Amino acid sequence: MADDLEHLKKRLDDEYGQVRRRLDEIHERFDRVVSCGPEDDVEGALRELEKKVHEVRTGGKFRPGANGFTRARKKYEKAKAASQGPNVQKFGS
Repeated sequence: MADDLEHLKKRLDDEYGQVRRRLDEIHERFDRVVSCGPEDDVEGALRELEKKVHEVRTGGKFRPGANGFTRARKKYEKAKAASQGPNVQKFGS
């Protein structure tokens, strides 16, 4: 059970790292929006930002995106709760 929990924790950390690394792509697109002037295509820059946020959140053909992180987090939390045993509270405590 401990090995399984350690494996799920490693998977959670890996998924989190992948999402964090992809945030730089969002920041780059956001900087493009911020640096737009009155003669620039602000709508196009916003569309590209929105597209990148969607890609990072949902993933693409080869990457799970933040959805993969959410699934890994739920599995880890479930396994962690199961390893701690039932949460029994004594009367008067």
